[in-house]
Order: sequence, then C-alpha cells, then structure tokens
Amino acid sequence: MARSEARVTTDRPGRYGKQLAAHMGRKIQADWSEETGRGALAFRAGTATLVAEPDALLLTVEGAAEDLAGLEDVVGRHLVRFGTRDELVVEWHRDNGEPGLVHRNEEEPAEGQ
Repeated sequence: MARSEARVTTDRPGRYGKQLAAHMGRKIQADWSEETGRGALAFRAGTATLVAEPDALLLTVEGAAEDLAGLEDVVGRHLVRFGTRDELVVEWHRDNGEPGLVHRNEEEPAEGQ
C-alpha cells in the first residue's frame, strides 16, 4: 500500500480537521473526535487520517500506488478551499520519494490591485 503525508501549518488544525471530516462525511464514511483531535476518511480507493497538532494538521492518505494522486487531490483540494482566508498550503510527500501534489489557493488578484 502506498502512502503520502502532508503537514499543513495552521493555528486552527482542529477546526479544519473537523470541517474536512464533516464535509466529506456527506459522501463517504468520515469521523472526527474533538477529544483526541483525530479523524479518518474512508474512500473506495483508500483511506485518509487527520491529526491535529498544536500548530499543524497532519494528513496521511493510503491506497494503491495508482490511486495516490487522486486521494491527495480530493483531500488537499477540499482543505485548501476551506482555508482560503488562512492561505493553507498542502504539500504531499510520498513514501517512495516521488513528489506529491501541491495545493494552494491560486486565485489571481483582481486587475488594478
């Protein structure tokens, strides 16, 4: 099973973990524990774990090697969308040494700014 991890620096890791689990829980099995600051997402193609630390949200996705990019994409894309104001960046690091996807808010500033 292939694995990829990301450490997302934020001063609100629990808030983002809870929001991501709640949003994904509309379509897949997802849970979040306020007590432990941990959560899990169960996709058909693999799993994701969420761990809130004092200054970061740790993300891990696991699945078949051919599914890893898709798992990185869905988790990272949704988290960055929630964290637009905080300019969250999700940079994945795969266990085989290959670079993973990088997610950030890429909105262009309005003209004249």
